[in-house]
Amino acid sequence: MLMLALSGMRTRWITFVGSFVALALGVGLIAATGLALAATFDAPERGPERFAAAPVVVRAADHLRVDTPTGTRSKPLDHPGPVGPGTADRLAALGRTVADRTFPADVTAPRTDTEEPPTGPAVKKPRTGADPRKSRTGQDAEARVGHPWEVATAAPYRLTSGRAPAAPGEVVVTTRPGGAPLRTGDRVLVRTPAGNAPRTVVGTVAGRGFEDAVFFTDDEAARISPDIDALVVHADATAVRRALGPDSGMDVLTGHDRRRADPDPDRDARALVSVNALLGTAAGITLFVSAAVVASTFSFAVAQRRREFGLLRTAGATPGQIRRTVCAEAVLVGVLASAAGVWLGAGAAPLLVGRMTEAGLAPPWFALGDASWPLHTAFWTGVFVATAGALVSCHRAGRTAPTEALREAAVDSRVMPASRWAAAVLVLLAGLGLPALALAVDPGDLLGRKSYITRPMLLVVGFALLAPVLVRPVGRLLTWLPARLPGATGVLVRVNTAAGVRRTAAVAAPVLITVALAATLTGTVATLEEARATEARTATTADFVVTSGQEGRPLAPAFVERARAVEGAVVSVSRSTAVTVLEEDTALVTSEARAVDPARLAAVSELPVTAGRLSDLDDDAIVVNEEWLTTRVGDRVTVWLGDGRKASLRIAAVLATGTGDNGVYVTRRNAGGAGVDRIDVKVAEGADRRAVAATLHTAGAATGTRVTTRAEWLAANGPGTNDQTRTGLRMILGIALLCTATALANTLVMATSDRVRDLAVLRLAGATAPQVLRLVAAEAVVAVGVGAVLGGVVAAVNLLVVWGALVLLGVMSAVVVPWGTLGLVVAAAVLLAAVSAVLPASLALRTRPVELAGARE
Repeated sequence: MLMLALSGMRTRWITFVGSFVALALGVGLIAATGLALAATFDAPERGPERFAAAPVVVRAADHLRVDTPTGTRSKPLDHPGPVGPGTADRLAALGRTVADRTFPADVTAPRTDTEEPPTGPAVKKPRTGADPRKSRTGQDAEARVGHPWEVATAAPYRLTSGRAPAAPGEVVVTTRPGGAPLRTGDRVLVRTPAGNAPRTVVGTVAGRGFEDAVFFTDDEAARISPDIDALVVHADATAVRRALGPDSGMDVLTGHDRRRADPDPDRDARALVSVNALLGTAAGITLFVSAAVVASTFSFAVAQRRREFGLLRTAGATPGQIRRTVCAEAVLVGVLASAAGVWLGAGAAPLLVGRMTEAGLAPPWFALGDASWPLHTAFWTGVFVATAGALVSCHRAGRTAPTEALREAAVDSRVMPASRWAAAVLVLLAGLGLPALALAVDPGDLLGRKSYITRPMLLVVGFALLAPVLVRPVGRLLTWLPARLPGATGVLVRVNTAAGVRRTAAVAAPVLITVALAATLTGTVATLEEARATEARTATTADFVVTSGQEGRPLAPAFVERARAVEGAVVSVSRSTAVTVLEEDTALVTSEARAVDPARLAAVSELPVTAGRLSDLDDDAIVVNEEWLTTRVGDRVTVWLGDGRKASLRIAAVLATGTGDNGVYVTRRNAGGAGVDRIDVKVAEGADRRAVAATLHTAGAATGTRVTTRAEWLAANGPGTNDQTRTGLRMILGIALLCTATALANTLVMATSDRVRDLAVLRLAGATAPQVLRLVAAEAVVAVGVGAVLGGVVAAVNLLVVWGALVLLGVMSAVVVPWGTLGLVVAAAVLLAAVSAVLPASLALRTRPVELAGARE
């Protein structure tokens, strides 16, 4: 069988070269994404940074820990509390202590008219895409954090110029390449929670990469931020723990644990979460597309060899020998192609990682590791896909009867055996039934990324299995008008499409996959973005919206006070916090929340209330959404607030779930120490809008706060703002397109090369070479059209499911169809199909028609 398989591969090398390329490309992509994916499993090991030289660091516990019947559950706290004065005094008796205070300290660097403004990463833009904040001098404010100078030795920071601050108006700043050009002796404007004030830079220290800092005298830092965020204790850790006691609510950090006191210690691991999800999705889609393409290629190859198998059966070959021959060919191709694909993937992985870091999809420090298991996985996956893709085809090949094969006409018949019918029906029932069940039970689950990425695959497989049955009606529909035009081309295209069902289905399959994935992924993301924008437009009725523009940063207290005093306006001040609930005594679930004044909130918003009243919200109440297990108005729920305090709150109102942005509302007393980070301003009826706007802009200019109108805020937070998501989708679709292009070209080259006798007959019947080439191109375009139509049906079903889920969740938003993306995908497929069909046909037509007509397989 091995020798027979090698002989068959030499004879029909075009078929196997196409299968080889398709599989090698798929394995290469799996290997490249697998190597990159393996690098995301472990964040780089980093030691303590801010407190690397501190023996012991004491800070409030930053995790909520709750005992449950199944063990202790833990969740990060949104606003850990400070170290109390009593605790600090008690620890001071053990040894020298240094209090650390951390607060915003934005610096406006001096700039002459001839200097270029800083353009590096020191100029941090808000997430909404707004311009950097401006000071009253019109210069850019560099976002920094403030600390007392005494704690600088805990990092340690060392003076590179000047001296330590000794008076309230003096500061020491960090410097780094690309940052603001600050030097000793500069006069800068520093904006802190205590207000704006000019300061003199009396010293500089080299930045250490984890923060841009401004150091004040210890007394000045205590005046600006009275709370102690962490305490450095020069004493034995055991003595510190004994002095605090077991129930102090404080963490004693030593050794590597001191990293928990660093700014955003989980930033590396968190940065890899999105990279992991993106690469996992890309690898999954690559595997799915590759498997479908290889299975379709082998199926078409077997269908082309019916006469060959019939002759072998006539010569005495048994069905088992035919099957073993086909399987042996598949294994040979699989091993060779997988080996080539592993080599390609190993070389492409560094390029993939580099491109991801350049596009901002991965952090700058992201790099490949030394894992080799992705290469082994990719190799054996390729071998398995090739073998599995040939199993069904070799079973059908073995069932070929000698007389049946010799009598078989050129018209395809019996293209759908009972087993394929059964598989198609089962897969379609699953593809339609699972979303229907989710719509009835949990519509919100359909809006998750995992759901809308994996759900289309069942429908794609179902329609691909039914393609031989659907080709004829869809092809007749697409060729109805061309067949009625003058000339024979339209009629021949219509007849050949119906006659060559297997050929048309093989060409349509990769197009179906790509169109379905492109339309579903981009359409779902765009639809969800539009739904969120619709919710924001509906919920926010304020005339002006002011946010800090930077995550975790509160608005300047001076601006908050001035905004509250604006005449002729209703001002709603809110804080971002979180609440945690223990669900079913097993899982801690944290929900984003906002602390608001209920009366003022009602004046600047129209939230989707499904039960209760917002006006009933008070210090003993909470507003939840329909995702919570307890949603009956008046019932009490036990929650833990952002600072870890436990509270029993009454449900005052329930909001519709929506797209997930309808969070929880509490009052300021339950905000867990959060600062004001958003202000909504509604101009009162009869008041002067221009006067209100002027007052707000004046207050904003004095405090470096950007005031935006409702329209500007909605535009900045509307659809299309998440560039990383769109770039990731383009990468995934690019991988799918690459696999599809390979399969499309391969199938058409195989099909056209196998039709040389048909083309010769057309030439002998009087057709010119250009007419034959136009016919071949038109048939390829129709096959692509069939795939595009079927892919469009799959995408339409999935988008309707998303729309239905949004309607059930209370969001009335339109479905966004990505016509531009679909047009580009179909146009690329049409161009590639036409070229892939015409080129081998034009080469074949160089031989005399009489010689081609007499050719035998």
